[in-house]
Amino acid sequence: MNSLKPPTFPLMNLAFRPLFLFGSIFSVIAISWWSYFWLNPNDWSPYGGLIWWHAHEMLFGFGTAIVTGFLLTAVRNWTGVPGISGALLASLVTLWLLGRLVISFTGELPWWAISSIDVSYLLFAATALAYPIIKVKQWRNLMFVPILLLLALLNAISHWSVISNQPEIAIKVIHATIILFTLIIAIIGGRVMPMFTANGAGCKKKNPIMWLEIISIFSILSMVTIALVGFNQINPMLLFCVSSISAIANAIRFSRWGIQYTWSIPLLWSLHLSYIFIPLGFALLAFYSIGWITNLSAVLHSFTVGAVGGMILAMISRVSLGHTGRSLKAHKLLSLAYALIVIATLIRVFIPAWFPSYYNLSIGISGSFWTLAFVFFVVIYAPILISERADGRPG
Repeated sequence: MNSLKPPTFPLMNLAFRPLFLFGSIFSVIAISWWSYFWLNPNDWSPYGGLIWWHAHEMLFGFGTAIVTGFLLTAVRNWTGVPGISGALLASLVTLWLLGRLVISFTGELPWWAISSIDVSYLLFAATALAYPIIKVKQWRNLMFVPILLLLALLNAISHWSVISNQPEIAIKVIHATIILFTLIIAIIGGRVMPMFTANGAGCKKKNPIMWLEIISIFSILSMVTIALVGFNQINPMLLFCVSSISAIANAIRFSRWGIQYTWSIPLLWSLHLSYIFIPLGFALLAFYSIGWITNLSAVLHSFTVGAVGGMILAMISRVSLGHTGRSLKAHKLLSLAYALIVIATLIRVFIPAWFPSYYNLSIGISGSFWTLAFVFFVVIYAPILISERADGRPG
């Protein structure tokens, strides 16, 4: 009697599969939704208000889905311990989805229910990340656990600001979270980009310079604290000095990673172009501190659209290929998608900063380019993420 192969459900094999897919789909919906209702604000009033919803959901909805999907997948490589999968992973993903739904559509629920559902996702993810690291005593990677816990704390404070009607606190928390995501990119980018570039482009890998690493990372960490105090409350010269140090240090750090070798490899140049928006963002923040730029939102979108959005798109397209046993070769539409994110960033940052009368138009065009870029990812990668590995290995 022939044995039948048991049915499988590859989507829940590893965290990157559902979280990259659903996170990207959500970003398409959320940015399209935001672009429409920004121009038609009376048509919808979500929990926290429209602006809070947009900022919160792109950071704590889209952003945390991708970051946790990456970390909960990478931890298997770091530790050799099997990653979260199956029913446990499905529970985590369900909790994330439920958070998006209760914030967007069920404002009549008690505040404690909405905030508890949303915050518990990051607590769950932090626990799942901590277990394998602690099990094998790999303390070097434990730093990502307090980062997830700090995100959970910031998320809780963000909800509290809504409940207590404290918009100034909400703004400070959102700004600090933006810089914290920038810190995550700087840490992970410093680990993988020199290696990816050396392996993919055949150039020599540059070893990190310790003092430069320390200045780059700790200057961004200092900016998280400054954001919590308030960009408009802190001494302008202090903001100028720390922003300038962070811009210069991260520019020098980035310049050593070999962008000049990447122009024929989309999976590489996309990473490098995204990272450029970190030193650029801090340079613009320095200009803001001395009054050369007056639109803080435009400045911060160098981080959110360019660095976070661009790096996410570049990383998830690469990681999804590698972890499904496929060759690291980008689909031709991905080059266009990467370019669209870069253009979306330039439009969202520089038009409001220098041509404020076209502010609404810049949001619409930038949002459309973002949406199209992630639609390309979803169309290309959905079949990959829901299918078995190409090489037949588990994962």
